[in-house]
This record gives sequence, structure tokens and C-alpha cells, in this order.
Amino acid sequence: MDMRELDRRAVQASVDMVAEVRPGDLERPTPCAGWTLADLLAHMTAQHLGFAAAAEGRGADLDAWRERPAPDPVWAYAAAAERVTAAFAAEGVLDRGFVLPQVGVDAPFPAAHAIGFHFIDYLVHGWDVARTLGIAYDPDPDLAEAAWPIALAVPDGEYRERPGAAFAPTVPTAPEASRFDQILARLGRTPAAPRSREQRAR
Repeated sequence: MDMRELDRRAVQASVDMVAEVRPGDLERPTPCAGWTLADLLAHMTAQHLGFAAAAEGRGADLDAWRERPAPDPVWAYAAAAERVTAAFAAEGVLDRGFVLPQVGVDAPFPAAHAIGFHFIDYLVHGWDVARTLGIAYDPDPDLAEAAWPIALAVPDGEYRERPGAAFAPTVPTAPEASRFDQILARLGRTPAAPRSREQRAR
């Protein structure tokens, strides 16, 4: 399947999760160490805009990746998601190289690989938002299967323990864990049933 369609579905699922956010939720801690939900949404929004710029040939412009405060973070996130989906769908985009400065490599990435990075990031960030809000999040099995090889390709090791690392170290998971739970564990999340908003308030 075209990686762009997989990405579109993962992004839409994240938009659906973010639509559940209320102003009082923004200071909740997230599974991303040290980040509130407001921090996470700012990061997710900026990454959408940065990847959109990369798809348009402007990825080297660091300003395109900069996080900015938004009066309405939910609206800003939905707008950024729409923009990146449109940028990925543009004619000829799969023939381009994506410059992704935040990956730390100067050479352009093949478009399909770059979109794959974005895909797995938002598949997992959708879970981050859902976990923060106490909402169940269960991506379609074909999305998890498509993301698994990408998760396995993410290097593990000591670099994940450094401040600012994109992923925490891999955590153990049960052999019978679902494919999505295996992805979460591989990328440093601890799969667990979400607590409800009411339980989190206690």
C-alpha cells in the first residue's frame, strides 16, 4: 500500500484523539518524559509543518520546524495535519528527496522513507494523546503491521538515554503482546490500559 495512505490514516486517527482535548487537559503529563499535553501538541503541530515543508522542497528551512504557541492548540493541530496530508498527496512528491534536519542527516531522504518516519511517529503520538486523556486507542491491525518494520529499523542503544532523544530505550513486553504494543515497547513506551479522566483526577 502507498505509504501516504497509511500515513493519512494514522494522522486522521491522531486528529480524532486531539479533538477530545479540552483546555483543562493541556497541563496533564504525557508519556513523553517532561512534556505536558500542551508541549506534545506543540511538537506534533510543528513536525507536521516541518514535514510539509520538506515535501515542498523547503525542509532545510529551520524556521519551518519551529514550535510556536497557538491560541487554540486543537485547531492548530488539525490545520497542520491537513496541510501535511495535502503536501504528501501532491503530484510528484514520491520522486523528491526530503531534507529532515531534525534527524541529523544533511542528505535528503527518499520520500517513501521520510513519510514512513512521519507515519510511525504519528501512530505512536496518537497513543500518547489517548493515554494522556484516558481514551482507548487501538489502531487498525494493518497500520501496526506496516509500522513494525519501521520500528525495528529505529536504532536502539545508549543514545536513547540522552536528553532530547526522540525515543526512550526499548522496554520489555510479553510474548503475547499485540503488534501495536510491541511497537510501543520498541519505541520506549510502556503499554498499559488507559485510566479514565475521572481516575486521573483523583
